[in-house]
Amino acid sequence: MKVLITDCDHSNVNIEKEIFNEVNISFALEQCKTEDDVISKGKGFEVFINQFVPLTNKVFEELPELKLIVRYGVGVDNVDVDAATKHGIQVCNVPDYGMNEVADQALAMMLNFTRGISLMNDYVRKGVWDYQKSVPLFRHSVQTIGIIGVGRIGSSFAKKVKALGCKVIGHDPKYLKAKSHRHSEYIDEFVSLDKLLAESDVVSIHCPLDRARNLIDEEQLKQMKETAYLINVSRGGIINETALNKALKEKWIAGAAVDVTENEPLEPESQLLKHDNFICTPHMGWYSEQAARELKSKVAEESVRFLNGDAVKYPINKL
Repeated sequence: MKVLITDCDHSNVNIEKEIFNEVNISFALEQCKTEDDVISKGKGFEVFINQFVPLTNKVFEELPELKLIVRYGVGVDNVDVDAATKHGIQVCNVPDYGMNEVADQALAMMLNFTRGISLMNDYVRKGVWDYQKSVPLFRHSVQTIGIIGVGRIGSSFAKKVKALGCKVIGHDPKYLKAKSHRHSEYIDEFVSLDKLLAESDVVSIHCPLDRARNLIDEEQLKQMKETAYLINVSRGGIINETALNKALKEKWIAGAAVDVTENEPLEPESQLLKHDNFICTPHMGWYSEQAARELKSKVAEESVRFLNGDAVKYPINKL
C-alpha cells in the first residue's frame, strides 16, 4: 500500500477512496492517537494523510519510507516541519478549501455582537421585551474593523466587512505596504498591532499559530476599547485564555467569540464559559458540505500528484 490515512474524524473516506481507486493506488485508514501508533501502523507507506496525530522527528526516524505528508486542513501545528525537511519529507496542506466558510464564521460572530443577537434573544426568553438592553449598538459605517493576518481568509473577511461600509485596517508583517498586497483593495490601511488594537471596534484574528502564540495577552487586551469585541477563528493559543478571562471579568473589552481554543474541546468547567459575553463554537468555522468534499478531494489529489511524480500544488516546506 502507498497511502496511509493516519487518523480522520470524518464519517467516511469515500471521496478519497474513489480518487485512489481511479488510479489504482492502494490505501489504508487507521485511527492513530500517538507517535507510537503511527510508527506501528505506518511502516512501508510513502504517503501520510494526516489530521490530528503528532508527526515528529521520532516518527520520521522510524519510518524511512515516508516521503509525503498531506494535512487535512490549513495548519500544520502537529507536524514538525523542520524535522520533516531534514528527513527529506515533503509537507503539504490544503489552504483554500474553506476560506470563505471561516470568514463567514467570523462575520457571523461579529454581527452577533454588533447587533446584539444572542444578548437580546436571552432577554426575550426571560420575558424582557426591551431593546434598550442592547444599548449601545453602532452603525457599521462608523465602525473600524481590525484584521490580524491578511492572507486568504483574512482577505475574504475584509471583503465581507467592507461591504457593510466599515473602515478596515490590517496588521500583517508580510504586507507592511498595502500597495504590495494583492488584496489591499479591501484594506484601508496597514498599521502596527498597537494601533490596530487601540482603534478597532472589532478585532478579528486570521493568522497562523507558529509565530503568534500568546500574541494577544494582558497588555494587548488592555489596549482595546471597552466597547470592542475580539474574534478568533484561526488557532487556539493565539489568545492567552487566562488573560482573556480576566479581560471579560474586569470588562476591559465588550466580549469575545472564538471557534478555537488552546485545548480542544474546551472543558465545560472553563471559566470563560461563565461569561455571558463569551461565545464559543466547536472548531466548525471551516465546515460546509461543499468545503468538506473539497478538502477530502484535495488531500487525495495532492497524494496522487506526488506518487505520479508531478509537482505538488500546496508545499509547506522546500526540499
